[in-house]
Amino acid sequence: MTHDTGARDRSGTPIYRQPIYGAGMTSPPLREPTFLILTALAAGPQHGYGIIADVRQISEERVRLQAGTLYGVLDRLRTDGLIEVDREELVASRLRRYYRLTDDGVQVLSGETERLRRNATAASHRLHRLGLQGGGA
Repeated sequence: MTHDTGARDRSGTPIYRQPIYGAGMTSPPLREPTFLILTALAAGPQHGYGIIADVRQISEERVRLQAGTLYGVLDRLRTDGLIEVDREELVASRLRRYYRLTDDGVQVLSGETERLRRNATAASHRLHRLGLQGGGA
């Protein structure tokens, strides 16, 4: 199924996109920035800068999103129906848009969280059998 994004090409023809993720989809795994953005939005609606700051905090400063990357991912997640605009505010003459998870977004994040948990548990058990505690040497 294709989604009309509201965007149009130079001739005015609507641009349609194929969703990448959908509810209940088990593959492909989410890329880490996408996972972290959905995780940030699980705390509640946030605007772009808030998401960027939250992702840095969640990842312990390891992932630093650039605005262009963030808005590209947000656009894709909206197209896929995993997030939606919660509200818009005018702040210092600039539009601030807040995003929130949809029910499908919650399901995808939950499924990915469980997939990662199973993988980490399997790795931890195998490392323990090697005599390594928590993966360290």
